[in-house]
Amino acid sequence: MPYRLKLFLKILLASIFIVCIPIFLVTSNVRWVIDTPLLYSYGFDKYDTAVQTGIERDELIRAGKLFRDYFNNEQDILEVRVVQNGVLRNIYNAKEIAHMVDVKNLVQGVFNVQTYLGIFLVAFVSLGFLIYRATWLRILGELIALGGMLTLALVILIGLLSLIGFDKLFLVFHIISFDNNLWQLDPRKDMLLIMFPQGFFFDATIWIVGSTVVQAVILCLYKCWIWTKKLRLKI
Repeated sequence: MPYRLKLFLKILLASIFIVCIPIFLVTSNVRWVIDTPLLYSYGFDKYDTAVQTGIERDELIRAGKLFRDYFNNEQDILEVRVVQNGVLRNIYNAKEIAHMVDVKNLVQGVFNVQTYLGIFLVAFVSLGFLIYRATWLRILGELIALGGMLTLALVILIGLLSLIGFDKLFLVFHIISFDNNLWQLDPRKDMLLIMFPQGFFFDATIWIVGSTVVQAVILCLYKCWIWTKKLRLKI
């Protein structure tokens, strides 16, 4: 293989690896936030959802579990039957249920991206060890640190945009993610938005951003150690 072509392929693969790191971290944290019961209980308590909906806290927690199960199983239609104001009933209307089909497709798409990226990253690292042996640790540390820096830049930008104008960011997200108007629900009467107000999604976004920033900083530690070491040698 010609040297220039070999060099090009190395740079291309390294660049893909670096770019995949922030995507993998973000999708992993999205998956964690969606699947953690803590977010649901925190949101229900913070936004006083029991009072707003007439659904007791225990029933809300059970409803949250039904959502998590729905995102992780093969069930097509979301069915949430809980006791509301003393009556056992399905709490979502046809439009809300149809929208949740779109949401599930989006969520499972994110889950799939996270899984496939994880496989690629493991394969890339394993192949590097086979080719470069012991020297791969130094190269890998550099690549991971660059991926961490890219992650920090992107996630901090998203975090700032969320703090400055989450309303507009949330709107753009829905316009890009959905090709219909099923997401345009009424927060005064549609139970889906009463249970999960916009503030709930803002909190989820902050959790994702915060977790990703911590992980990205950890990935950057190798590069910081190298810079510190070089600085000490100069002194």
